Amino acid sequence: MKKLITILVIFSLVLALSGCGKEEKKADSSASGAARETEEIKAEDQDAETPQAADPEASQQDASEPETPENEAAEPEAPEDEVVKPETPDQEAAEPEASENKGSEPETPDQEPADPDRAVKAPEASGDSDGAAEEDKEEKEQSDILLVYFSRTGEQYGVGEIETGNTAIVAQMIAEITKADVFEILPEDDYYPYTYDELTEIAKQEQNDHIRPVIKDEVPDLSGYQTVFIGSPVWWGDWPMIMYTFFEESADALAGKTLIPFNTHAGSGLSGFDKKLAAACPGSTVGKGLSIAGKDAQNAQDTVRENVSSWLSGLGYAS
Repeated sequence: MKKLITILVIFSLVLALSGCGKEEKKADSSASGAARETEEIKAEDQDAETPQAADPEASQQDASEPETPENEAAEPEAPEDEVVKPETPDQEAAEPEASENKGSEPETPDQEPADPDRAVKAPEASGDSDGAAEEDKEEKEQSDILLVYFSRTGEQYGVGEIETGNTAIVAQMIAEITKADVFEILPEDDYYPYTYDELTEIAKQEQNDHIRPVIKDEVPDLSGYQTVFIGSPVWWGDWPMIMYTFFEESADALAGKTLIPFNTHAGSGLSGFDKKLAAACPGSTVGKGLSIAGKDAQNAQDTVRENVSSWLSGLGYAS
């Protein structure tokens, strides 16, 4: 039994020794193959190498495909702009200017003088405008002269159809010279006809019936006026009845003031307007009146203006 065991052990050792030999042969074979491959790779590398060190450039070109000189120059500039842009002297000066312009545009040299000019001129224009408005207002507030008149357009005796009434023309001349405030009397119910003949019939009827037509607009406050010029056409040798509406309703307010009549006519002259006015407003002082022919008001305005100016000068109201 012992011999049998001894034989088996010996046999196992023989088998083990023979296996190790085979492994060593395999390892030697692998090592020699690796050595040959290494020598072949070195040989290839030596063939590929050039004396000008092209491999670094080739690896750089492999890493970034653009191979043209322009691209090669552009590639380094791109990162340089992105990373170090503010570090150049020109850019350092430019960057703050851009920031300042964005923050407050008027700080540039060109705009600095322009903005102050605009800021100063605007108030000056506003001040001039406000001053002119205040002066106009003061002139109106300071005026102590009022001009009240009644006038008609349409067909009128001796002048045909007119767009501006005869009395209105004279009233405008008086107002221009005296700088008077103006109030035009208009009927609330304007039933007066357009044609001359029909108008005279209505005027006669009003006179016979002592009609007092209603005035359309509210009469201004008369308390601030010392002189009131009052004018109208002559209707049947008298003031139109709507003027008596004004006299009677404003008699108390007109008391103590100077009233100066004027009229336009077709040949009847002043027609006693001054006396009739004094009778209607007994508490007032009536000055010398003026009478202008309707045809002259329309067709000889230069002459009429001279007459108006001379009349006002005689009253002490010429400018």
